[in-house]
Amino acid sequence: MDRTIKPRTALPQLRDRRDVLRASVVLLPLGWLWGCAVQTPPISPQEAPASDKAIKSAQQAIVQAPPKKPGLKRKIALGRITNETHYGQSLLRDRSGDPLGKQVTDLLSKALTESGAFLVFERPDIGKVEAESRLTDSKLNLIGVDALVIGSLTEFGRKTVGATGFVSSSKRQVAFAKIDVRVVDTQTGQIIFAASGAGEASTETASTFGFGSQAGYDGTLNDAAIRQAVSEAVSRLSTDFNTRPWQTSILKTEGDRLFLSGGKAQGLQPGMQLTVQTAGEKIKSPQTGATITLPGRTIAQIRIDAMFGDNELNEGSVASILSGSLEGIALNQLVVRVKE
Repeated sequence: MDRTIKPRTALPQLRDRRDVLRASVVLLPLGWLWGCAVQTPPISPQEAPASDKAIKSAQQAIVQAPPKKPGLKRKIALGRITNETHYGQSLLRDRSGDPLGKQVTDLLSKALTESGAFLVFERPDIGKVEAESRLTDSKLNLIGVDALVIGSLTEFGRKTVGATGFVSSSKRQVAFAKIDVRVVDTQTGQIIFAASGAGEASTETASTFGFGSQAGYDGTLNDAAIRQAVSEAVSRLSTDFNTRPWQTSILKTEGDRLFLSGGKAQGLQPGMQLTVQTAGEKIKSPQTGATITLPGRTIAQIRIDAMFGDNELNEGSVASILSGSLEGIALNQLVVRVKE
């Protein structure tokens, strides 16, 4: 009886397959965990859709573009700029100790000056300027302004939002600010323009299995949000505020030459023709209580021949008369306007 046992070659193959299956079951979760353990890179602080740099570039492009017609920059100053939110307020702090309001005032003054669309004059710290003038025994020649910018920080706050997964988590810090400003005519007290600006800044961190980016309270987000809100408000003021018709005055006559106030910065150029008109009588309206200037009459046509001066406050132009005459009329009763 032949008892020779044949080799059982199928069994090792079966065992090999079982080993592969076991290894797959063990390695598959490890691979998944390894993929989850990849650290998510931290997200850098984000600004509002229009960045502060983009807004400033747009403002400079508007200012530097050659004016299509003569225009006069408004002389403005900052009035009351306060913090009207609950942030930073306490029973022991009064209006004179308003650091957030002072921060908004400084940022607003800086943004208005950098925009190039206004002539900005000091008012919040005018007392220090006057004290320095007395100290040096010099006369302070203050210039009146056309309008005051008044406003406040009306919304400000922070929040932390996040998401938590099986082995990962993320945290996002968000700061939001909104300012409201209005422009008041210093002669009538009328609000001639109002604008708002809002800004938001955020930063985000992420971690897996407790490893990853870590961040505590970020106070710079407050400043970034306020700066963004100020930039947006100033951008709206720059584009919509300077809409009044341009006119200027005759400083002096010398023979057939006229010296006018205003030059290159206001859009005047050699060869440009203007009209000289009577100022028109001012009458108080019984209907509105406001002073109305009646239309004047055109008495002469003039042409710009040359410019003088080195800054926006002392620029002037030299003009000659093409037709008409100024005789018999006081210079303070005449205005120069664009020829229509």
